[in-house]
Amino acid sequence: MDGNGSDGVAANRWRKALDKTEAIGLAQIGLGAWGKNLLRNFAAQPGASLKLVCDSDAAAREAMSRQYPGVAACDDPAEVFARDDVGAVIIATPPASHYELAMAAIDAGKDVFVEKPLVLSSADGERLVQAAEAAGRILMVGHIMIHHPATARLKQYIDTGELGQIYYVYARRVNLGKVRDIENAMWSFAPHDFSLIVYLLGQRPTRVSAVGQAYLQQGIEDVAFVTLQFPGGTLAHVHTSWLDPHKDRNMTIVGSKKMILFDDTQTTEKIKVYDKGVEKSMDYTTYGEYLSLRTGDIVIPKIETSEPLAAECRHFLEAVRTRTPPRSDGRSGLEVLRILEAAQKSMDSGGTPVEMTWEDLS
Repeated sequence: MDGNGSDGVAANRWRKALDKTEAIGLAQIGLGAWGKNLLRNFAAQPGASLKLVCDSDAAAREAMSRQYPGVAACDDPAEVFARDDVGAVIIATPPASHYELAMAAIDAGKDVFVEKPLVLSSADGERLVQAAEAAGRILMVGHIMIHHPATARLKQYIDTGELGQIYYVYARRVNLGKVRDIENAMWSFAPHDFSLIVYLLGQRPTRVSAVGQAYLQQGIEDVAFVTLQFPGGTLAHVHTSWLDPHKDRNMTIVGSKKMILFDDTQTTEKIKVYDKGVEKSMDYTTYGEYLSLRTGDIVIPKIETSEPLAAECRHFLEAVRTRTPPRSDGRSGLEVLRILEAAQKSMDSGGTPVEMTWEDLS
């Protein structure tokens, strides 16, 4: 079947599904802890109609049926892909199953939202992106931080030059929380910060180095420290851990003119802009340069208090409706995946830096 509509049945289905007067038929595969949050948000979106959910856990299906009595449930993803009234599929399963399910959805002519990471290898990621683009399907990855209400303000500060030249960025995403038994702390947490840093800087890293350690389970790192080097000399450092006494979700951006602290654990005052820096001045007595510290005001901009996940869900539905590539599209997911792979390679070699080239990702 040609996803661009050469198959008459598929073409008729998509004319109806994408008509702005019609609700977009949705199905979701995966009803775990995060899947429940996705389901709640997608079900509440105007212009969307939740048709079917799928999970192998009978108890999860029963709980969903009580909460959404008009929605069908199944345990076989094939039923999702066969539904003519489903135009888009949400995949919220463990990462190891993302490739198979997303590819099957694309083959069935569906648009796809898949939770991060996109897949677990860049080779699979490339195949998935190519398949979606060839079929004319929307493929979006759950890089939720790109859709955070604070992100637009951070991007504005950087793009307008208010911060000056960006010297470095560092992020902490740590907690004493759920310990995974498949992916490590970096693969579980760092996609949030990698996707946000690349989006904010508008650049891809040229070198990646990482160190980590597995304390609780052999071969699964509980803590990781990753350093990204960008063109022009900007550095970024990301610390992830699920074995930490604090719950931190923050990022600091240091520029030549101003500095920003973004703390997502704060209910209000998520962003603080510090008018601080170091300036070079000329000493006309010695005709040499000297450095002076500058300290100004702290500005706390008002940030919309909307749920990032709701914004992410709206963005996906709008991309489906308008056929416009989303901000966190498949290529964005592939970028993050390649950074993760480079960081893991560095970690496995004791921190040896890994050079990155991007010529084949246009």
